[in-house]
Amino acid sequence: MDAITHLGRESLEQGSRSFAAAARLFPAETRDSASLLYAACRYFDDVIDGQDLGFFHDRAVTDSPEQRLRLLEEKTSLALRGESMEEPVFQAFQRVVQDHRIPQACVMDFLQGFRMDVQEHTYDTLDDTLQYSYHVAGVVGVMMAMVMGVRDADILDRACDLGIAFQLTNISRDVMDDLELGRCYLPAEWLDEFGLRHDTVNDPANRAAVARVVQRLVQTAEPYYASAIAGLSALPFRSAWAIATARGVYRDIGTKVSHRGADAWDTRVVTTRKRKLYLTARGCLRALHAVSIGRLRPLPSRAGLWTRPRHL
Repeated sequence: MDAITHLGRESLEQGSRSFAAAARLFPAETRDSASLLYAACRYFDDVIDGQDLGFFHDRAVTDSPEQRLRLLEEKTSLALRGESMEEPVFQAFQRVVQDHRIPQACVMDFLQGFRMDVQEHTYDTLDDTLQYSYHVAGVVGVMMAMVMGVRDADILDRACDLGIAFQLTNISRDVMDDLELGRCYLPAEWLDEFGLRHDTVNDPANRAAVARVVQRLVQTAEPYYASAIAGLSALPFRSAWAIATARGVYRDIGTKVSHRGADAWDTRVVTTRKRKLYLTARGCLRALHAVSIGRLRPLPSRAGLWTRPRHL
């Protein structure tokens, strides 16, 4: 294993216990590429937020988010042009983009999500939240599918649906953490229905109302999780197993957040090792069904779901 591959695996294991458990099910080559893509995405996110692997560090941050974003955009452009990159994370990013012919437009869409954060974009409607979810996660799902060899646009739509569902789950779980960064991704229209504003969401007296808004968001993710199942039929069995398991783990987190109600943010919602083993077994059954019976059936309709821009 070379140093770049090791970087990807280490970043995945430390940065996302939920996805790391599922990623072990990939064939080795796919796992390595998925890890490299994850490492780059994680690094970009950390740079913008001034964090390490999603957690704040003790080092002083002297530059602004705008400056950090501008530097990321410049280095990303160099990597996409095939220039020699010194930083291992950009070497990893460059390798996975070149090896799997990931379109530049997908990468630019991903960076747009960070620009939305830096520019303090507001989220008035569900469509606004879904658009943000596409940029920070849906397009990552598309790129991950390309790592697995997918090029069919309809299947890439399903990969995007899964990424959006993951992000809606993350928003639900991380509402209070996001507020510490000055961000709220819950639709303002929904908050208004419960007498809330973005600046009152973190008031302990409003926890019950916030929980009802979040429960609606968790429910919104359900048709996206359902749509993603259909895309498993286009994957090799082990990749389908990994993705079905990741889907189960993330969906389980959203379900727990919803069930906890006003207590959802007292402690971070996680999936236990025992529960992950169960979801891994269930994912295996889903993958077996998808690559056998699922391949004999036409893709179900996605009517009513937010649809990504088409770049292929």
